[in-house]
Amino acid sequence: MSEIGKEYGTALFMVACEDNEKRQYADALECVRRVFEEQPEYEQFLSSPSIPLRERMDAIEQAFGGRVPERVLCYLMLLCEKGRMDSFMRSVDEYNALYDASERISDVKVTSAVPLTEAEKQKLERKLEAVLGGTVNAAYAVDESLLGGLMVEADGKIMDGSLRRRLREIKDVMNI
Repeated sequence: MSEIGKEYGTALFMVACEDNEKRQYADALECVRRVFEEQPEYEQFLSSPSIPLRERMDAIEQAFGGRVPERVLCYLMLLCEKGRMDSFMRSVDEYNALYDASERISDVKVTSAVPLTEAEKQKLERKLEAVLGGTVNAAYAVDESLLGGLMVEADGKIMDGSLRRRLREIKDVMNI
């Protein structure tokens, strides 16, 4: 099922690129995702084969017609018609991953021993943007076991500048 979601998300991203509306489609998909998250029974309704297809299609038109681009509306109707509404969330994840890659946007997780100030966060984000060559969306967490320093996870890579790691390296050198 997740592979189908990936394929649908990729196909929609390709259409968005052709239409030169990647950001608009991303915004529309997030709008639909929020509706489904806030009202899970709505997605269940659209997935139910016991409800006539015409009724489900009309519900999509009423809920999203005029709120999302026409092609995104058609996309939702296609998912409904093919019985693939359960792949919608995965398709949005894939679309967003492709969008972020095309726009050079990196989701970064920063873990520090103590909470960072806003000034420290801004300085770190500027530095990460220079290193990664794009825009950074940073999420911050605190882990007191680090003792000091930072761990940064970006694009599947971990940059460990923690004091705990440095102490471990010193210990390894001393044990030789």
